[in-house]
Amino acid sequence: SLLTTPSPGELLTTPILQATKTLIALIAVVITVVFLTLLLVVTLIFFYLYKNKGSYVTYEPAEGEPSAILQMESDSAKGREKEEYFI
Repeated sequence: SLLTTPSPGELLTTPILQATKTLIALIAVVITVVFLTLLLVVTLIFFYLYKNKGSYVTYEPAEGEPSAILQMESDSAKGREKEEYFI
């Protein structure tokens, strides 16, 4: 079992191939971590917006409510009267 020395061509390419494979693996890991982080942030924003939809008050009565009809009639009657403004 004699040890043989590698040919000069193998000596030149072997470390470069190993470094290239290591670099490619490192880049793949970084891209994967960035993608997963972005996915997590988008998911958290979605759930935050879904839970905090927010509500606003329009102060408009519900449709078909009797007081709403009376109020609209009184508003239209008020609009017919002439209003005067003093400065």
